[in-house]
Amino acid sequence: MIGQGMVLYLFGQPVVSETHSIMFWAGDVLSLENSQQLTDWYTFSHILHGFLFYLGLWYFFPWLTLWQRLLLASCVEVGWEVLENTPMVIDHYREQALAQGYFGDSIINSLSDTLAMIVGFALAWRLPILATVAIGVSLELWTLYSIHDGLSLNVLGFVWTPDFIANWQAQG
Repeated sequence: MIGQGMVLYLFGQPVVSETHSIMFWAGDVLSLENSQQLTDWYTFSHILHGFLFYLGLWYFFPWLTLWQRLLLASCVEVGWEVLENTPMVIDHYREQALAQGYFGDSIINSLSDTLAMIVGFALAWRLPILATVAIGVSLELWTLYSIHDGLSLNVLGFVWTPDFIANWQAQG
């Protein structure tokens, strides 16, 4: 995570919000504070990353220890956080209705996203499978309902965004 922060700093990402405030929650997805504060609506997708990484690594790499899987999951998440803040990905996000003013994550937000993945990973490790699935589906549906966006639409948006989804997001 230290490397993550250093790379983002070299990319020119701000350490904290340009307003120089630090808030625990930034709930307005269209504000300049989105993706700049400790947590926001997209924090939930990083918890889901942890659920999915735990499941995938448990299933495909059962011989690895828990700590090795966590390290691998953390490396993947750090890699995503760095990739997410490249001009190519930032520009791609800007093509979507909810992210037209997006200019990348602050370093504090990016590091918090990685911590959220670790929390999700730990929850998936400790909770029963059905509880993890129920929480994961609930978080995704709640986010889709609340802000017309979520992990599923972000993944889909990298491949294809149907017009009806783009219109629905623009109305949100």
